[in-house]
Amino acid sequence: MEAESEPYVRLATLRQLHQVMADMNTARSLADTLQTVADGVVNGLGYELAAVNLVRPDGDLVVAALAGNSAAEALITGRVGSRDSWERRLTMGVAWGNLRFIPHTEGWVLDDDDVPQWYTDGPAPRFEDEWHPSDRLFAPLYTPGVSGGSSGELIGVLSVDRPRNGRRPGAWGREALQMYAFQAAIAISNARLRANMQRALVRLERDQQALRASEESFRQAFEYAPSGMAIAEMGGDQHGRILRTNDALCRLLGRPASAMRRYAFSDLVHPEDIGTLLRTSAEGGRAELRLARRDGTYVWVSLRNSVVADAADGPRFLLTHVEDIEERKRRELQLAHRASHDSLTGLPNSAELRSRLGSRLCQRPQSLIPGVVDSLDAAYGHGQYAVTDGPGGASDPVAGHDGGGHGFDFRPGSEGVDAYDHHVHTIAPEGETDDGAKGLAVLFCDLDGFKSINDRFGHHTGDAVLIEVARRLTSVVRDGDTVARLGGDEFVVLADGLGRADAQDLAVRLRSAIIPPIRVDGRAVRVGASFGIGWAHCGMTADEVLKSADERMYVEKRSRPKAHRRAG
Repeated sequence: MEAESEPYVRLATLRQLHQVMADMNTARSLADTLQTVADGVVNGLGYELAAVNLVRPDGDLVVAALAGNSAAEALITGRVGSRDSWERRLTMGVAWGNLRFIPHTEGWVLDDDDVPQWYTDGPAPRFEDEWHPSDRLFAPLYTPGVSGGSSGELIGVLSVDRPRNGRRPGAWGREALQMYAFQAAIAISNARLRANMQRALVRLERDQQALRASEESFRQAFEYAPSGMAIAEMGGDQHGRILRTNDALCRLLGRPASAMRRYAFSDLVHPEDIGTLLRTSAEGGRAELRLARRDGTYVWVSLRNSVVADAADGPRFLLTHVEDIEERKRRELQLAHRASHDSLTGLPNSAELRSRLGSRLCQRPQSLIPGVVDSLDAAYGHGQYAVTDGPGGASDPVAGHDGGGHGFDFRPGSEGVDAYDHHVHTIAPEGETDDGAKGLAVLFCDLDGFKSINDRFGHHTGDAVLIEVARRLTSVVRDGDTVARLGGDEFVVLADGLGRADAQDLAVRLRSAIIPPIRVDGRAVRVGASFGIGWAHCGMTADEVLKSADERMYVEKRSRPKAHRRAG
């Protein structure tokens, strides 16, 4: 009987196996576990040399741990053997259960492959089961979970050499090595899992630290930004509701942060700018509009939107940057006002006058402007504007009407369509008598005696007179009427909705406002005024309207006695 088959030997081996397996499962790291596995083979199973070859992510196997020979450990630890070479080894020789034994009579063909090896010298075997230095014994390590373990994933190979008793292992030794390899695979898998978890925890902690740092950076950038910033909800019933604002925005609008959370930007925007806000896109949208302050005033701001997205749920919040542009808008308005208004009197200048007048005029002659009834007839395909070239001609009941009964078939450019447009046509009273018709009156005013004031008292006095005349003219007209300075001592008044008698009465009131003395530097001066009344109507240009009023003004000036035109 073999010595190893004796009961007391088996019991001692089991005790050693129990101890080394306990050591494997208490190792603190993957490297410690691998070294413990190699040491256990030497200390518990009676082999002089053991190596753990671990499968790498690329499939090749690396010598991860070696026990029993420090020289061999220094030489081959960390070296790599290809997966193909290892697969070749695990299919050669004799299968002892899950073990693979390659006798020296077959293993010589492996001497030149790329698997790291440690060569030992020794005499040739003297009997059949004696261990030869070139014999090879491998215990594959498979992941647990499948009965027998052989069909699991290969995670490594345990290679052993030189049994201390000098003999090839018997049935009990083979079983013990298989049991040990199975437990070693479990220990290595658990150690790998712990290592992966530790790395994941480290990464998670780093990510959380980075996230906290990013959140803190965002918080500081948000809170201490010199311009206003707000975070608002996106989607749902509360879309646009402000969730958070920084101090700069609260100061800009004069509202505390707690009050801002009760609003959406649509609650704060100026009524005239609500359309601009609604047209502003969430991602990258920009708009210039007015927001309400707590005191009821409005401030011009520039809004710039961006979306704070969540990887799982999609867009969640709207980040809005609010920049105060009140000063820039004020400068723009001042520049626009200077471009369109007279610098001396503050009245609209010649260019602005022509712009306002031209906006009321179109190219259609007054004689072709249809009345209200004609416009409705044209829209419905009747009367002089009807479409009459259908299959039934003018008497065809379906001419100009589609077959569905819900639309109209006008020819492009037909008079019916053009007559029923959105432009409010400007018409003028006809004839020289007041027939009750209302129109856009254009009163051309030329000051009488102004040149003599300029010549006698200088331009300073003349400028003061022009400023006072502008004030007096403005005080007489209605809100919505236009008083403009055409240039020099010429002024123009645009007054809509007047009849002929109304226009003549307005001219009398304007002249009466001008002729009282004007005091400049303690001196009283007087000017007179001549008025010409023209009428604007579609079909005329702004210059034609002004020329007509100017001609009537000269007719009126020449018709008055010269004494009535003197002033000074």
